[in-house]
Amino acid sequence: MARIGAIFNPYTHTLEEYRSAVAAAERSGLTELWIWEDCFRHSAFGAAGAALAWTQRLRIGIGIAPLPLRNVATTAMEIATLERLFPGRLLPGVGHGVLPWMAKIGGRAASPLTLMREYVPALRSLLAGEAVTTRGRYVTLDDVRLEWPPTTAPAVLAAAEGPKTLALSGEVADGSVLNSGYTPDEVAGFCATIRDARRAAGREGAHDIVAYVDAAFGDDPEALARAARPEKPDSIDRGVWGDPSRVAAGVSAYLDAGVDDVVLLPPTRVDPAAFFDATAQATELVAARGGAA
Repeated sequence: MARIGAIFNPYTHTLEEYRSAVAAAERSGLTELWIWEDCFRHSAFGAAGAALAWTQRLRIGIGIAPLPLRNVATTAMEIATLERLFPGRLLPGVGHGVLPWMAKIGGRAASPLTLMREYVPALRSLLAGEAVTTRGRYVTLDDVRLEWPPTTAPAVLAAAEGPKTLALSGEVADGSVLNSGYTPDEVAGFCATIRDARRAAGREGAHDIVAYVDAAFGDDPEALARAARPEKPDSIDRGVWGDPSRVAAGVSAYLDAGVDDVVLLPPTRVDPAAFFDATAQATELVAARGGAA
């Protein structure tokens, strides 16, 4: 069943606003609230842990935590800890990170694709409770096993943008996180690339695809799109804008493109409570058409 969530944007809201935003998301009836970890802002796992502790049912997505920031064993420990404390409510994602920022910390990989190819399978194996030994270009583990693995390992998502990373996410991850700024037709192509690569790799089972989608609620869709992305003349086609009914129709187009989870991103500063309430209304409208959980 398709899902719809929303994002706490760390560029338009401060960390001091985070707790009230999390409470508003829980109160609104949203099923998912997503965060991301950009250097050098808030910690992904610290923020996710706080949100999980403050709420009872809300699922928290991390889309994404940069691979070069943490040893894979540390990331596995972070995810396993949160999953054991709050079972079934964490949606962890990892990715290349912004390469100039990775260079600032001395962590820029000469081959980000190789890093992901080594890191994600090792992370998935650790979370499955396996003893892992591997010696790669970037990831080296010598008989490492988590003492407290999750009872059920969560799906590990990988950020994907660009044909090589899209394909690699299909090969090695349990799901993919797509950035905002794309039309439904473009997203359909990304989904096909991911799932074709998964099949070619001989992997079975579903591959969960999450798409961030720019969104704003109001009476004038064209004005909302221009205000959100003034640098993009065709931004009306690269997001969902308008009242909850119109946003629901736009969300449905992304779901029809092959996405499993549409996560609405407010590109400009908004009242989080109002945005989450409107997102919940749009979710109900999509669900009424049989399109969302």
